[in-house]
Amino acid sequence: MELSNDEIRRYSRHLILPEVGMAGQKKIRSTRVLCVGTGGLGSPILMYLAASGIGKLGIVDFDVVDFSNLQRQIIHGTEDVGRPKTVSAVDTIRSINPNVEVEVHDARLTSENALDIIRPYDIVVDGTDNFPTRYLTNDACVLLGKPNVYGSIFRFEGQASVFAPSRGGPCYRCLYPEPPPPGMVPSCAEGGVLGVLPGIIGCIQATEILKLALGKGDSLIGRLLLFNALEMKFRELRLRRDPQCPLCGEHPTLRELIDYEQFCGIEPQPMVAVGTADEVTVHDLKKALDHAELDICVVDVREPDEYEIARIRGVPLIPLSELPRRFTELDANKTIYVHCKSGVRSKKAVKFLQEQGFKHAKSVAGGIVAWSDEIDATVPKY
Repeated sequence: MELSNDEIRRYSRHLILPEVGMAGQKKIRSTRVLCVGTGGLGSPILMYLAASGIGKLGIVDFDVVDFSNLQRQIIHGTEDVGRPKTVSAVDTIRSINPNVEVEVHDARLTSENALDIIRPYDIVVDGTDNFPTRYLTNDACVLLGKPNVYGSIFRFEGQASVFAPSRGGPCYRCLYPEPPPPGMVPSCAEGGVLGVLPGIIGCIQATEILKLALGKGDSLIGRLLLFNALEMKFRELRLRRDPQCPLCGEHPTLRELIDYEQFCGIEPQPMVAVGTADEVTVHDLKKALDHAELDICVVDVREPDEYEIARIRGVPLIPLSELPRRFTELDANKTIYVHCKSGVRSKKAVKFLQEQGFKHAKSVAGGIVAWSDEIDATVPKY
């Protein structure tokens, strides 16, 4: 189908590129791309692909927009807080380019639905922020023979590649055969991220998608691009397909999707109330702080910068990173309540303390976020 006069005006700067031209723009228009996630990476990916004239964009997400997203997830605005991210993203895409067809998959990508969702698309782009979905996306793409345009970000560093065994390159498992232990790699919510970083990595991913659609240039297949924003340096690592890879190797043993939560060592959330065994609620914490006669010690194990942002009055700080050399400041005979931002680091701290003989250490479920939600709304959330 020929380009309309409106499309010719819209894509004129593409059309005058010899590497694109009318034929290349038609290729872009006929390409179907699925973006897994509409967060920091998905925002620039979707916006630039829409502006470039990709024919069909699929969006997979199940989350809602939060204020903390706005620092980097530029596809969403202040007025979108509380709305489903897919709805907000579609509005932005249509305002950029109403010619683009958008299909929404308002769901979590799972082993049960991944193959059906991915199958109709030509290219998949990974905008996820967790290991189970990352391995799931990779495995589904390999099984279906789809290129997987990968990107990840953390603090000031990012990386990007294209995993495509069907085109002679490695897959994500060739680079990372096993996921890190649960909690070993902090999320952006715990470790932070420079707001512009996902824009840089996301634009690299969008560039790779357009090159794949055009069949032009030297793609990142077989290469891992590393970026350090503080040093403003790019490095490149050569990647080779692992002949022993259980998914894309010479003798694959992985022929179907698996339980990725289990593979990544993530235990299902128990269907019981907190307050048992090694965990207490923020209401238990408030009771301990209000009644000194209970003789319960409370400790905050976040970092000093976080403590400066928000803290619970009267609770001392011993950062988790300093706990191995400072735990002797605590009384092992006392009941100790440990809190962090959301309950992840406090569980690690409790496990460490128990190994040192602290039999009565307990993690505060939900951390200071739950405290702000349920006890004291004047404590800011971050």
